Amino acid sequence: MAKVAVLMAQGFEDAETIVTLDVLRRAKLDVELLACADDPVVTSYFKVLVRADALLAERSGVLFDAIVLPGGPQGARNLGADPAVVACVKAHQAAGRWVAALCSAGAHVLAANGLLEGRRYTCSGNNHALYADGQYVDADIVEDRGVLTGRGLGLAFQFAFNLADRLAEPGVAARQAEHIYVDFQRQG
Repeated sequence: MAKVAVLMAQGFEDAETIVTLDVLRRAKLDVELLACADDPVVTSYFKVLVRADALLAERSGVLFDAIVLPGGPQGARNLGADPAVVACVKAHQAAGRWVAALCSAGAHVLAANGLLEGRRYTCSGNNHALYADGQYVDADIVEDRGVLTGRGLGLAFQFAFNLADRLAEPGVAARQAEHIYVDFQRQG
């Protein structure tokens, strides 16, 4: 069973985080919600308190099959400014593991820290214009050399099912999408 870490920083986007967590667990993946803070309780963009399974610091050195970086105007910037998050992304990329960023995290975490290394990606709004790294693509979901990015909140289900489809047993993502009435289209 594939193991996935969903990283949360203060101000994380509520629905992007929870929808992704829900979909990945429905696909029978082992998912840990990690707080990128000193406290396992992290406050979302809309002031919802969410208790993580563990702190990122407690999982330092652990390699997951994928890490997920949710967006949120504050949350993505906080992830991108955290040296432990940047080190985690680098370690996963070096090991050939998936890095999945939704909404502004593609820009504020990956591009801001030179982690795209010229890869194609998508993100919300004009955030891509703030950074030189990467090749922005005007698309909903983009996959390039182990990096999966999604444009934004309205695509959270497609993003999550696309990641699940790459990690779960064949057909599981499509069956789960059908079960909850999501018109899943593999993209990237």
